[in-house]
Amino acid sequence: MNINMQASRIIRTTLAVLVALPVLLVASLLAQETSRHGRKYKPPPETSHIEVLVTKKFNGKPIMNAAVVFNPSTKDGKDLGSLEVKTDPEGKATIDIIPTGSVVRVQVIASGFATFAEDFEVNESTRQIEVALLRPQEQMSSYQDNSGKDSSRKAGVQEPVRPTTPSSNTKPDAKPSTSTAPAQTAPKPQ
Repeated sequence: MNINMQASRIIRTTLAVLVALPVLLVASLLAQETSRHGRKYKPPPETSHIEVLVTKKFNGKPIMNAAVVFNPSTKDGKDLGSLEVKTDPEGKATIDIIPTGSVVRVQVIASGFATFAEDFEVNESTRQIEVALLRPQEQMSSYQDNSGKDSSRKAGVQEPVRPTTPSSNTKPDAKPSTSTAPAQTAPKPQ
């Protein structure tokens, strides 16, 4: 009988260990979950969908492949970096990562047009901005009124102005001189 009691005691302790082991493992995992020493999760800020339509001012046609530069900053002036998007064939550039409630400077650069830049406050979830680009204008001068005058330089690479007439020191019909220089004489003693 002594052997039967010992066998039953061994079976009971084995069963108790097998039942207690998973309970202890779950309790230790839960204890580790609550005592993490990491950063607290901060959700990203809400973002706005911004669509910029770039057209030509004189005829309203869209400008393809214009560079639209977004430079967002927070209301307290913290710069959030710059992002550049090219316009599609319809003249549209869209971006979805500008934080709502920020101020964004939109700059549009297109070949053959004057650069556009303006600040916009983005408080809504969707914002549409229309930009009509002008041809380059004459630079402003404090000496003359040139508002509204077209630029004297045209779009594209500017070549230097080269004279079309021959310069004044060479004559096309002049023949080279064949005379010889006069012989040098010794200075006269005084």
